[in-house]
Amino acid sequence: MRKYLIDTGVLTAYLTARPRIVSLIVSLIEPYILNNEAATSILIYGEIDEYHRAKPDYQQRKQVLLSLLNQILPLTPNIAIMERYAAIRRSLRPPHGPGLIGDIDTVIAATALEHNLTMITADSDFARVSGLKLLQVDRSWLKS
Repeated sequence: MRKYLIDTGVLTAYLTARPRIVSLIVSLIEPYILNNEAATSILIYGEIDEYHRAKPDYQQRKQVLLSLLNQILPLTPNIAIMERYAAIRRSLRPPHGPGLIGDIDTVIAATALEHNLTMITADSDFARVSGLKLLQVDRSWLKS
């Protein structure tokens, strides 16, 4: 059963496996991956793919990412998720709420909510989404 949605920064850090990151991020999320408890959004795949396209070893990185998606379920937006997206956007829009977050992040948050997943992220913007369960990772963990 999937319990966690791994966000872009955390998943990218896991894939790059720099020495400091290995001890922090890998020890955090690898058990969830190995126990089939991890999911992500197909939008996160797109964000990571865009980031990797600037690297000289892009094709190798792409294959590693695609291979990882055999263990981490990539969730896709559907009508229920997009309705949650609309509700979240409305609740964050002033004067109703504290301010909008990016559209992609809003769809990712809606995905986590719709699937009742705890989101593993270093992005503090997600804390503004009411009802979203977060496992907040210190942003410094993502840097080598």
